[in-house]
Amino acid sequence: MTQDVEMKEQPAPSNSVPSSSPSTLHHLKEIASLIETGAYDREARRILRAIRLTMALRRKLKASVLSSFLSFALTPGSEAFTRLSSYLPKEDENEMEVDTATSTAQPPAKHSLPELEIYCYLLVLIFLIDQKKYDEAKACSSASIARLKNLNRRTLDVLAARLYLYYSLCYELTGTLSEIRSNLLALHRIATLRHDELGQETLLNLLLRNYLHYNLYDQAEKLRSKAPRFEAHSNQQVSHGLLLSFSLNCKFHS
Repeated sequence: MTQDVEMKEQPAPSNSVPSSSPSTLHHLKEIASLIETGAYDREARRILRAIRLTMALRRKLKASVLSSFLSFALTPGSEAFTRLSSYLPKEDENEMEVDTATSTAQPPAKHSLPELEIYCYLLVLIFLIDQKKYDEAKACSSASIARLKNLNRRTLDVLAARLYLYYSLCYELTGTLSEIRSNLLALHRIATLRHDELGQETLLNLLLRNYLHYNLYDQAEKLRSKAPRFEAHSNQQVSHGLLLSFSLNCKFHS
């Protein structure tokens, strides 16, 4: 009997967003908290989990949500905030996603962590690619890589590897993949000096893909023959590397 009464007392669904259903902005703030914890505790696995959670939200990202998140995660008026905001289209105020449940509990960050700043670059870049705004995505990816060069923190390695992938993708989508070959080589040298194995592995695969895209098989084979082997692999990069190696073997020995 008690159960029947409780079921009858449940409120009827309305057209407004129910408070029991966390908004996309709310989820992004939780992810930001996860990244901050990972950065302070130096636990890359937390940041990796943050990326996976972000991919699950990918289809829900809107310009209004990202604008609100940038205001939360970055210092308003900062170089990163101004740059990233410029890539987002302006939307009607009525479409802005309001997150009153967490706005008072989680004030905007005063001094953003580098990990959180790079995460914001990644978010905006994903959004631009999905919106097929490839020229803007290309500019955003180049800006993110320039920023990464000045940051040497192992807790950034997971985020950096993902940015390298999208950086290469943006130039491939705009038909300008050859423009970044020398930069990929430079990034690979930087990753080697910093003992960033995930970055080295990711950039090696991107370089091989770059060479194969332009049928530069001799250069690709030379690069692969000198490449080190890593013990701590990313499953995604292992699969990608094996596919590229197979393709190179077929082309080089045909």
